[in-house]
Amino acid sequence: MRVMLRAVIDTQVSNAAIKSGRLAEIVQSMIDRLAPEAAYFGPGEGGRSCTLVFDMQDSSTLPSITEPLFQELGAKIDVHPVMNREDLAKGLAALQ
Repeated sequence: MRVMLRAVIDTQVSNAAIKSGRLAEIVQSMIDRLAPEAAYFGPGEGGRSCTLVFDMQDSSTLPSITEPLFQELGAKIDVHPVMNREDLAKGLAALQ
């Protein structure tokens, strides 16, 4: 299932992670594991944020995806199922 993960990272925790080089490692590990179709980084909700769109094969992988962000970066995370344009067209066609 295609999902969108949005994480807002604690500023003080991420400042320390940047200084130690750990932030880049965490982000690269996440990118390597998830192979997202889209990844965006920038300010959000008054702090650093990232938005990733990826295929979550099994919901049991959610803890391994989110825990590094919670534990190491103090992130606030939202995960939502999403559709691209083709998925929406397919879903709407099924209604008819």
